[in-house]
Amino acid sequence: MSSVLRWPIAAACATAVMLLPGPAARAQNPTLQGHPDDYPRADIEYGARLYAQHCFSCHGGNGEGVAGVDLRSGKFRNARTDPQLRTVITNGFPNTGMPAFKLDPTELTGLVAYIRNMNTFDAGSITSGDAARGANVFEGKGACLSCHRVNSRGSRKAPDLSDIGVQRSAGSLERSLRDPTSQMIPINRPVRAVTRDGKVINGRRLNEDTYTVQLTDEDGRLHSLVKSDLREFTISTKSTMPSYEKELTREELADVVSYLLSLKGQ
Repeated sequence: MSSVLRWPIAAACATAVMLLPGPAARAQNPTLQGHPDDYPRADIEYGARLYAQHCFSCHGGNGEGVAGVDLRSGKFRNARTDPQLRTVITNGFPNTGMPAFKLDPTELTGLVAYIRNMNTFDAGSITSGDAARGANVFEGKGACLSCHRVNSRGSRKAPDLSDIGVQRSAGSLERSLRDPTSQMIPINRPVRAVTRDGKVINGRRLNEDTYTVQLTDEDGRLHSLVKSDLREFTISTKSTMPSYEKELTREELADVVSYLLSLKGQ
């Protein structure tokens, strides 16, 4: 949502966009009433910051800035489910004054999480992450560039994070820092390949099909292998990334998440 958002036809917008549904809609989606446990706190906090940036000027801090619209109620005629709410935000209602907004998937996830929980979440309790501080932790204390790459800097040992802020939600990023294995996608699982002549290659897959696999090893070198030429090919389900659960403070974790969210591949 833009900071210059204006709804000149508030009454029409209220009628067209967000009216209270009946009991059937409430039964369809229990999150309409706001259940913070259904949404990662990191997503809600990120959404709260986005709301303050983009939505506050019209809807106000309590979500009642537009006549007839109560965002804190969590009950909307045209957005009874989270995917529907994402569609409303993305497409808008031009005929009523609400424009469409170009938000990436991570931003939509956060904004929806916050809107769904406005009636139970205390925005004053937010651990306000700072991207600049997070960059310092990422490159310093966390030593993340020793494995990851960001905008042509760092190692190729682990996945490139240059656009991770578009690919992963705030909640997923925080869980990755606390419990890396829980958020590891299949293509990023560590692999061990042993060729017929005994050469061992430890790394991660870049591409794989029925007959071949392309790997990057722990030194960032690329390998294209024919599976029939291997005497061993093992895929691990445990991440080699260390947990930062006890290595970083809550504030430092929030800072690193904010930094990662800022990486949009630009």
